[in-house]
Amino acid sequence: MKDIAVDKTTLCPSARPESEDSVVFGIIGGTVAEPRVTYLKQPLPITDELIAKASPITPAEIFRIAAPCVAKACLHFDGQDCRLAKQIAEKLPAVAEELPPCSIRRDCRWWKQEGKAACMRCLQVITDNYNPSEVAIEVSKLAAG
Repeated sequence: MKDIAVDKTTLCPSARPESEDSVVFGIIGGTVAEPRVTYLKQPLPITDELIAKASPITPAEIFRIAAPCVAKACLHFDGQDCRLAKQIAEKLPAVAEELPPCSIRRDCRWWKQEGKAACMRCLQVITDNYNPSEVAIEVSKLAAG
């Protein structure tokens, strides 16, 4: 990833666990039909031990992971903005009544770009979701360009 221009000050809140400098900032709970993130007070670095504890499922099924935004190297990035953040803010229903506590908000790409609208929907986002709703499928497709 050394050739990729990475913005170390802006975090992607839907990163892969193998991303450089990735951290866990939430735990997925709720139900299969209505998953919800519980945010950690402080992000935790991704370690081999943490990944091993997730086995046999993927870490991105049970953890929300953030990492520095890779901007143009990401399929969701349109050259200026994150299309995934935009689609989430516009298409997913809000699931929070108040701004949820989040340890990465000040550095979050979705917050910087879409503000409160993204945060009110972030609680339902699962990176590796094998039972997505129809709306989640549509958001993913639209965000991929």
